[in-house]
Amino acid sequence: MGFRTVIINSRAKLEFRLDSVIVRGEGEKRIFVNEINTIIVQSTAVSLTAALLCELTKRNIKVIFCDEKCNPSSELLPYYGSFNTAKKYRQQCCWQEDVKGRVWSRIIRKKILCQAELLTASGFNVQADMLKSYADELQPDDVTNREGHAAKVYFNCILGEDNSRGSDGFLNGCLNYGYAVLLSACNREIVAAGYCTQLGIWHCNEFNEFNLGCDVMEPLRTIADRQALALEDGDEGFKRKMADILNAEVLFGDKNTTMDVAIRGYVRSVLCALNEGDENLIVFPEYLKV
Repeated sequence: MGFRTVIINSRAKLEFRLDSVIVRGEGEKRIFVNEINTIIVQSTAVSLTAALLCELTKRNIKVIFCDEKCNPSSELLPYYGSFNTAKKYRQQCCWQEDVKGRVWSRIIRKKILCQAELLTASGFNVQADMLKSYADELQPDDVTNREGHAAKVYFNCILGEDNSRGSDGFLNGCLNYGYAVLLSACNREIVAAGYCTQLGIWHCNEFNEFNLGCDVMEPLRTIADRQALALEDGDEGFKRKMADILNAEVLFGDKNTTMDVAIRGYVRSVLCALNEGDENLIVFPEYLKV
């Protein structure tokens, strides 16, 4: 598995040669394909050869394309990430509703507790205690919408009551970029495991290609929040720094690793929990530092 996140932010041509990605811009750079985990194409002045795209797809290397404003707009995913994809699709279609409800509640509980931890670190102790009580009140499938109540309290604290997630501004831009990077990492692992990103356990928007990715990424959002809050307003390097959250050090199981590696184990544990009907099989990354 590769370890590099490659960001292309200026005019360049990318091609595949001798097991390497060749980047031709003002000069020429060579990056061994086996070292690459993700490529983020930030500029619309970048061209890529079909041979390169084919090779990246074969090796399950994530490619994220940005629009003219340098915001992530699409990604490259293979049709088949596993030799037994048809079997995995059949399993996915047979996931029981009660199992999905329990898995979703466990995911959301972890998300709310992570939000509470960040609020405590930011000095919002009363609000953090409120979120912890919401986590304790969770029911299967979150039928009482504790997640929504927690989100309102949480974003009022980190964004300020005069702002919302739908508004413009530097912090929201950082969050959107960071969430897109995390979602792409989750999608990559879902496809690599042989499953379909469109069929979610709670998200079910017919126009969303990544419903399952949106489900599993929920507890990971706070790592983007932490990084965004640590940036100075107007930091011109915010996209590179937000993409670097995949290299953040975390504890997964009993091992220290990077967020990107932990996402692979976490996503597969969620898929295992859905197949086995046991939400306790889910293993979450634990943050050490950002």
